[in-house]
Amino acid sequence: MKLNKQDILKALETISAPGEGQNMVESGAVTNVITFGDEVVVDITITNPSLQAKKKTEVEILQTIHKLVYEKAKIKVNVKVEAPTKSAPNVIKGKNIPGIQNIVAIASGKGGVGKSTVTANIAVTLAKMGFKVGILDADIYGPSIPIMFDVVNEKPLAVNVEGKSKMKPVENYGVKVLSIGFFTKPDQAVVWRGPMAAKALNQMIFDAAWGELDFLLLDLPPGTGDIHLSIMQSLPITGAVVVSTPQNVALADAKKGVAMFQQESISVPVLGIVENMAYFTPAELPENKYYIFGKQGAKNLAEDLKVPFLGELPLVQSIREAGDVGHPAALQTATPLEQEFEKITQNMVQEVVKRNDNLPPTEAIKITTMAGCSAVKK
Repeated sequence: MKLNKQDILKALETISAPGEGQNMVESGAVTNVITFGDEVVVDITITNPSLQAKKKTEVEILQTIHKLVYEKAKIKVNVKVEAPTKSAPNVIKGKNIPGIQNIVAIASGKGGVGKSTVTANIAVTLAKMGFKVGILDADIYGPSIPIMFDVVNEKPLAVNVEGKSKMKPVENYGVKVLSIGFFTKPDQAVVWRGPMAAKALNQMIFDAAWGELDFLLLDLPPGTGDIHLSIMQSLPITGAVVVSTPQNVALADAKKGVAMFQQESISVPVLGIVENMAYFTPAELPENKYYIFGKQGAKNLAEDLKVPFLGELPLVQSIREAGDVGHPAALQTATPLEQEFEKITQNMVQEVVKRNDNLPPTEAIKITTMAGCSAVKK
């Protein structure tokens, strides 16, 4: 059978591209159609960067042409994502991690503010939204991600990738995870100097078979120290999210965390601030809000520093319980907590898109030691 271009276009008018209100032809997503006998090539451009969106688009085109035009048609679909072409891919000078589109650091100036909890819940929310997600637990001295993903007893397997042995990340809830916690006993303290910790992190970054990822989240340790510099020396961070509680002690440290990323010699864009433990609402008084640690401190800090405020999370017992049993709270459907995590995650994704559209790719920084001090250079 000889296929006709007009028949193909008419069939494609019944499909909408991801994120578009109009059909593929009207929206301009279909950029070219070539037919030759029973063969057809369809070139299409979409704006959704997720791998799931690309695959879904390809499958829908195949099914539609087979159903409405010719069931034995030989079809080739070329899907191009528009957004990533506006900025260069993340490339490390001398090194790269093929397939990883965005690397987001989740940081906090102070410990105990819920940074790992926020990381875990953003990760599962991204996965629910259709993104391919991984977490590198870079909190060498206090890894908690394995507990939060119920994979404490798991061990990364060795896989062969292009003739090289690589670590296969442990996966649960659609999120790939690597952590130093997989290589130590639960009661074993990690007593390492900076170079040893940096070496372990580099192995988990570059000797891992991460595969295709839309987002790699880095759960950084508290503070602004050697591990942070080692990470930024190794990777071009797309952007950073800073987590804080509303209290003044935490805000002072969060301000330092933002300042670290904004240093001219580092220049990692701050995607925004998340306020955790913003208020407490008892179950018996659902309309009441008690601002135990202060009111809107992190939100006000974001305004003062002119960085986005991504959202706030209440002090809720179920968030702690969910993390302790390895089932992040964002996995619970149709709950206020799920909605809050969705809002924060959507805001973060929007900031990533803005950052990639308007700023050049971040470079890994160079670190040299001078007179016993660390000097940071581009």
